[in-house]
This record gives sequence, structure tokens and C-alpha cells, in this order.
Amino acid sequence: MSGRNEKELTGLSHLGSQQVSYSMTYAPEVLESFDNKHPDNDYFVKFNCPEFTSLCPITSQPDFATIYISYVPGEKMVESKSLKLYLFSFRNHGDFHEDCMNIIMKDLIKLMDPKYIEVWGKFTPRGGISIDPYCNYGKPRTRFEEVAWNRLANHDLYPETIDNR
Repeated sequence: MSGRNEKELTGLSHLGSQQVSYSMTYAPEVLESFDNKHPDNDYFVKFNCPEFTSLCPITSQPDFATIYISYVPGEKMVESKSLKLYLFSFRNHGDFHEDCMNIIMKDLIKLMDPKYIEVWGKFTPRGGISIDPYCNYGKPRTRFEEVAWNRLANHDLYPETIDNR
């Protein structure tokens, strides 16, 4: 099994660059994709971002979360450094937790056209309440459309104890 050749990495401007700048405003344009070398295999790719930050659109107070992104790739995959830069761009973005998770999911669908994707935000409590929005998508007219419904209907059958935050 060989690694990626230079032609396969064409168009990835962030990977390996020492001159990367962090956008202080929402920046979906930083997302980059590359070809999936195994599009006929169904497999999960999972990202965990324990340092996600956005702003409350009402109070401008910071909201902190761990974001879990899992997807079954189709022809394209998201490049991880560009994903990191993209998630950082929410730092000064004012939106409710639920909106942020849906925006992230929709931007990744637009970028990659995955077979399946789910985005789950586990926000730290503010005012004694934590909010954990979950959203998902299965490609229409494929078996992943049913997978999405089943995972949505059953995603939190075993809720966590609240002593871990």
C-alpha cells in the first residue's frame, strides 16, 4: 500500500504549510477535500474537537464544547488541518449551539457529499444547563438515508452521567 503522491495532494494549501492564518470570522472557504482512495468501502472517519468555541448570539459570552464529527466518505474526504482551521473560525461566530452544529454538518456535506455524516456538540454548562445538539444526514435514496433515521431515533439511548464535565 503506497502513500499519496504529489498529484493526489494538489489543491491542499494548508497541509504542511507553516504560513497558515487563523480566521477570526466564520470561514467555510478554508475547508479542503481530497480523493478517497477507498470509495467502495463503507467505513467511519471520526474527528474529536475538544476545544470548540463559539459565542452566544445574545450575550456574546463564549460557549465551549467538544465536537464529534463522524462520517462515511463517498468520493471525497475532508483534510484534517483545514477542518481544524474551519472549526477555529467559529471562535467569534455568534450562533446558538444547534445552529453551529447544523452549519458545520451542511458545510461538510457541501464539501464532500458523504454517504453519511453526523455532528454532535457536547457543550459545557452555562447557567446550570448543558446543551448537546446532534444532527445527521444520510444520502437520499441510499441505505444511508435509513441509517440516518435509525441513528437519529436511537442516538442517545444511554445518556451520560453529568459528572464528567
